[in-house]
Amino acid sequence: MQVYTPPLRDMRFVLHELHGSEQLSTLKGLEEVTPDLIDAVLEEAGKFVTEVLAPLNQSGDLEGCTYENGVVRTPTGFKEAYKAFCEGGWNGIACDPQYGGQGLPASLNKLVEEMLCSGNLAFGICPGLTHGAYEALKNHASQELKDRFLPKMVDGVWSGSMCLTEPQCGTDLGLVRTKAEPQGDGSYKITGNKIFISAGEHDMAENIIHLVLARLPDAPRGIKGISLFLVPKFLPREDGSVGPRNGVTCTGIEHKMGIHGSSTCQMSFDEATGWLVGEPNRGMRAMFSMMNSERLSVGTQGLGLGEAAYQAAVAYARERLQGRSLSGTKHPDKPADPIIVHPDVRRTLMTMRAYNEGCRALAGWVARALDLMEHAQDPQERQRAEDFTALMTPIVKALFTDLGFETTSMGMQVYGGHGYIRDHGMEQYVRDARIAMIYEGTNGVQALDLVGRKLPAHMGRYLRSFFHPVLNYMDAKLDDENLGPLITPLSKAFGALQLATAHIAEKGLKDPEEAGAAATQYLRLFGMVALGYMWVRMAEVAFEKRVSNPDDAAFYDAKIATARFFMEKLLPDVAALWGSIKAGKASMMALDEAMF
Repeated sequence: MQVYTPPLRDMRFVLHELHGSEQLSTLKGLEEVTPDLIDAVLEEAGKFVTEVLAPLNQSGDLEGCTYENGVVRTPTGFKEAYKAFCEGGWNGIACDPQYGGQGLPASLNKLVEEMLCSGNLAFGICPGLTHGAYEALKNHASQELKDRFLPKMVDGVWSGSMCLTEPQCGTDLGLVRTKAEPQGDGSYKITGNKIFISAGEHDMAENIIHLVLARLPDAPRGIKGISLFLVPKFLPREDGSVGPRNGVTCTGIEHKMGIHGSSTCQMSFDEATGWLVGEPNRGMRAMFSMMNSERLSVGTQGLGLGEAAYQAAVAYARERLQGRSLSGTKHPDKPADPIIVHPDVRRTLMTMRAYNEGCRALAGWVARALDLMEHAQDPQERQRAEDFTALMTPIVKALFTDLGFETTSMGMQVYGGHGYIRDHGMEQYVRDARIAMIYEGTNGVQALDLVGRKLPAHMGRYLRSFFHPVLNYMDAKLDDENLGPLITPLSKAFGALQLATAHIAEKGLKDPEEAGAAATQYLRLFGMVALGYMWVRMAEVAFEKRVSNPDDAAFYDAKIATARFFMEKLLPDVAALWGSIKAGKASMMALDEAMF
């Protein structure tokens, strides 16, 4: 049986104590966002997830979605849960009040997202995609389209999807064949086939708004000839009600390894009516508003599943009796000690905890940058936040999902044979986590984006948004009595990151394959250094707070102990990645294609 309790105390620590939530109220549009309001929202979100969504997670996985004659039905209870979700206002908590949203900060919304992913990832995919579609339309659609579609999407009555992939093209969207024919009245007829469309068809919302990549008749070849179109499942009437069925059909759903409660659809567009979003042949610019939002959300999926697996593993390790402690019996009243006394089990649990809490802290830093991008009045402050978000998006997506899968796998290991069977639900977390490393651009693609686009952008300007604050912090804290021992391993790992960055910049100019060969290891190195920086920051707060809040000393002591574990046991290993990066592409490119 799966167990999950929202880690509200840890979430409050990240928002209030680490990243200073009181500063949010100084931003335009967030003046009423107080720590008390944040706590109330987190508390209510936690109740909804534990009381409504989490109980449907395992049953939804076992039942799955069903498809018949173009109709997709979600598992028992999902439709009712979605109605309650929308009626509670959860779908629009971070959306613009102009369209019916609550206007709450992204740094709060990301923690609500994490809870959704922990409690029921398959359910959370649908509102997550709707929010991504909302972002694309808000930033790029005409005011007429925004006024017509966004209010219904914000309240969740209409959901959203993104339709990119086709049978012959995935990451290389320059190969898209779907066509868009102008009709002379401002609309277009969209014809083509899409695959792997999450929440492309379901029975939870009364309408589904598809964002579809397609080509105009005179479009140039390749990626520069793609446009983005809004294509609803049902055409809306003038009064906003649902009208006739559009030429959009689900022709089947995929039989997947995981996330069975979420439909992954094959979609056919047969002269479906749609409207242009953004400029002709500039569709990728508009779509990236949604894709980048989704990449951060997919990273949150890895974190959410990692947290759920950790909690389940801890609960099992406390109950499962097996052997005796190596240092002597710890529970003489029992026939054996619980496995949590064994060093390897504790190492595994500590690793899971260190990854999860480090990722949550880093997610909080990136989410704060999203809030500054949206609400800061100083153009330079907004630019710095935009630079940081652009740099960290591929790292959050790839690192969090890599670690999420590793963490769920470690959770299964704690369970032993009981983790491999369905009864406990741990194997579902492993299956569900695996897709996150693939969709929204595989993690290898994220690494190529980091080294190929983000590193050289604007003569390295994006890098300064991370390198400068970390360097300044280490210089300021090196002689700190408490933090000095933690700064030393961070400094070594950061030095390896600097060397690797310079190496890739130099080699990549001469031979792009050298940069490509180093990309995945470089992203891992970069991400782990970022987690290390977060852990030192968390330890600093914990040292201060345990003195001023002695009643909560145990909580802060746990933070300090986990920080030491990460810095002493996990971070030193990643510095060795520099040696592998320096070795270059030679060994991996040694075989000729024909020899594979």
